[in-house]
Amino acid sequence: MNHEQFNAFCASLPSTTYVVQWGNSHVWKVGGKVFAVGTKSKDQQPAFTFKASELNFEFLKLQDGYIPAPYFANRGMKWIQQVETSGQLDEELEYYLSESHRLVSLGLSKTKQRELGLIE
Repeated sequence: MNHEQFNAFCASLPSTTYVVQWGNSHVWKVGGKVFAVGTKSKDQQPAFTFKASELNFEFLKLQDGYIPAPYFANRGMKWIQQVETSGQLDEELEYYLSESHRLVSLGLSKTKQRELGLIE
């Protein structure tokens, strides 16, 4: 997946907003809260960061193509960065981005969730 595909997928999720910040990173939010970040890895390849459930975090941090997200994970947050972007893990990435969106949405107040049309 490249940044253009990443941005198109994140834009397809409900009630998202996009901003470029943190040194030219593609930052996606729901209700003002970050759920995904597209950036470049140390070797200048695309890298995608997302919030993970406790179980997914423990699983993914041990899998090839994923690392605990720099900055986020070393502060105790359950965020993962996908660094394998050849296309083999694109379907997985879409699932984890959707899941991150869901997790962050659940952390919003019920009023905010209603405002954004995430719940009735």
